[in-house]
Amino acid sequence: MDKKGFLIVISGFSGVGKGTVVKQLVEKYGYSLSVSATTRAPREGEVDGKDYYFKTVEDFRNLIDYNGFIEWAQYVDNYYGTPRKFVEEEMKAGKDVILEIEVQGAMHVKEQYPDAALIFITAPSAEALKERLKGRGTEDEATINKRMKRATEEAEDIGVYDYIVVNDDLDTCVETVHGIIEGRKCLKQYNESFIETIKQDFKN
Repeated sequence: MDKKGFLIVISGFSGVGKGTVVKQLVEKYGYSLSVSATTRAPREGEVDGKDYYFKTVEDFRNLIDYNGFIEWAQYVDNYYGTPRKFVEEEMKAGKDVILEIEVQGAMHVKEQYPDAALIFITAPSAEALKERLKGRGTEDEATINKRMKRATEEAEDIGVYDYIVVNDDLDTCVETVHGIIEGRKCLKQYNESFIETIKQDFKN
């Protein structure tokens, strides 16, 4: 079969558990996870190249100028971006790469990589999401309300994603996402050379 790796974009509301889903997909099925670059200072315990690629503002801007990012954005005073080199090298080596990014970034990826699979992970309802955010016990009411407001805005863009997966049960969600990716690989357009090979094979 055609060996080039696939690009998978995973987005979801804050607190929906997408980070945990991605972590399990990497551990269980060996997906490559794209590490983002940032200009923010490392937090305690964070490792350069593992958690983030930590860059100076000057280095980051140079990479923007050289089209070194698939997508990038500025939040508050810091830049965040997806380095193009890593993603393309991994895909070239036949590995499936996951990008865990925001809705806005997902649009930029789709423009450049029309074959990318866009998957949005959601809670069963707004109420369920709010309960999860409260259940984490790490944020005050004002922060939770801010996250819910952001989720309301993001919900407007869910329609641009190819697949919508409800994270009601973690294991089921992980298996569903993996199944989507495996199923996508079987689409005819990604197997043109294999089709020709098999036709030739039978003729011989």
